[in-house]
Amino acid sequence: MTAHLMTEEWDIENFVLKTGELRESHTAENVSNCIMDGLAEFGVKRELVVAQTTHPTTQMQRGFIMGIWNSHTSVGNILGSLIAGVFVSSAWGMSFIIPGLIIASTGILCFFFLVEKPEDVNCSPPEHHDNGEKEPILQPSSINEGIFTSAALVSTEPPEVVEDQTEAISFCGAVSIPGVIEFSLCLLCAKLVSYTFLYWLPLYIANVAHFEAKEAGDMSTLFDVGGILGGIIAGLVSDYTGGRATTCCVMLLGAAPMLFLYNYIGQRSIGATVGMLLLCGGLVNGPYALITTAVSADLGTHESLRGNSRALSTVTAIIDGTGSIGAALGPLLAGLISPSGWNNVFYMLISADVLACLFLCRLVYKEVQGWCGRVPRLRG
Repeated sequence: MTAHLMTEEWDIENFVLKTGELRESHTAENVSNCIMDGLAEFGVKRELVVAQTTHPTTQMQRGFIMGIWNSHTSVGNILGSLIAGVFVSSAWGMSFIIPGLIIASTGILCFFFLVEKPEDVNCSPPEHHDNGEKEPILQPSSINEGIFTSAALVSTEPPEVVEDQTEAISFCGAVSIPGVIEFSLCLLCAKLVSYTFLYWLPLYIANVAHFEAKEAGDMSTLFDVGGILGGIIAGLVSDYTGGRATTCCVMLLGAAPMLFLYNYIGQRSIGATVGMLLLCGGLVNGPYALITTAVSADLGTHESLRGNSRALSTVTAIIDGTGSIGAALGPLLAGLISPSGWNNVFYMLISADVLACLFLCRLVYKEVQGWCGRVPRLRG
């Protein structure tokens, strides 16, 4: 246990107060008891203790963790395609009934077992403390009198919990956050490509590769398998580099030629089909997953909001809602263009990928500028 303090000369000092071995399991309760026992030896009252922890999911881990979490969307797409493939030639109506029963069952489980508030399971609610000066944990006593020489450093009142009374951000305020418009338009194009594949890929495989309907549906799930890997990789890379926009832009730039190659050589063999579907799925769905999760969280906690914790849902709704326009527009355009040939459908998808990259140009430029400005300081 280490004490950190600032002297009257504004110098930071630290002292090791106590060392010991925790033989029990390192649970929160046991660690807390150990700390409180140590503080009691120095005459620290329990009501003077302020517990402060950092959020377990920092921004440097957010992309990877949310990339794993967001894989549930692709898993749902895979299950839906497999269920539809089973009944596609026998009882097509079951392709709607069974997913409906699954949704209803999940809703019942959430209604009865989803915990909405920490207090419901006897856990302490999160406390938002004032950003001003914090009360010191240790106070002078006969034991530590040599360490703490100023009694004025100690507050005798317990810390006051400050309620979050900030108002929800307006639509215009959320749109004015730097990056919201660019990422929203990028997601529109990314979802256009992703959902076009989701709805039209089985028909494309059946027509071009001459697979049976069930086999085409099963084969199309590889696109979402690649999407799971792409979302995780995009999160890892963006966490490591700190460049969300650059990661999305590079993956979308790579997706454009891969879509072109898939259209021309992807159906020549089973191996080529599997490989190209996995690769295209990762490059297309990776940016989609990153924007709807980590990027939305980053923008919802942007420094310009000054700690307004109620802005996250508004920002996420704007970004995902704009993307949903692309999700509706892509399959519609594919239906209108496909009679003129599948090549034209792929040209439309490639154009959407390139357009998505153009929307991110300003943000990519700023990120590259930040990296270039950091290199001389690191060398110095």
